[in-house]
Amino acid sequence: MIAAIGAVASNDMLGLDNWLPWDIPEELAYFEQTVAGAALVVGRLTYESMDVVPVDTFVVTGNENYVVRPGCQRVDSVEAGLRQALATGKPVFVIGGASIYAAAWPYCQRFFLTRIGKPFAGDTRFPETIPLDRWTVVEDRQASYLERRSGEQVVCRFMQYAQPVVKTLPSA
Repeated sequence: MIAAIGAVASNDMLGLDNWLPWDIPEELAYFEQTVAGAALVVGRLTYESMDVVPVDTFVVTGNENYVVRPGCQRVDSVEAGLRQALATGKPVFVIGGASIYAAAWPYCQRFFLTRIGKPFAGDTRFPETIPLDRWTVVEDRQASYLERRSGEQVVCRFMQYAQPVVKTLPSA
């Protein structure tokens, strides 16, 4: 299965300075738990923001000389990353950034999206081209957590969408 996972504020922001605009440890823990043991497809900027990068992370960049950490691979395209991630036999998760989500969504069977119930300042928006309004909501649960920078309680909706028609990944 190919899935995507991310989080978005109520004003569609998903990033600030190549990281999250909020500080909600429980939401980050949900992300880490969900992708544990999976093969990851990630853009270069998101990859560079990660402190811990698991084996079988496929980094999408056009820079042929880009050097990745041991256990990771550089790929030229989202499709190449998805093909190589599937070849590991592990579940596959697309973890961002915005341009990677925009390129990968047609191939995703699921999208795990945490909707943060507050606007946040940011520099990267969730792609408008992903038609989640046409996907089926298969899970929707919520919890309230402390956002550590503001000191305010924030409602997080942990949603899982299923895409009704998934595009077949082109062969290499």
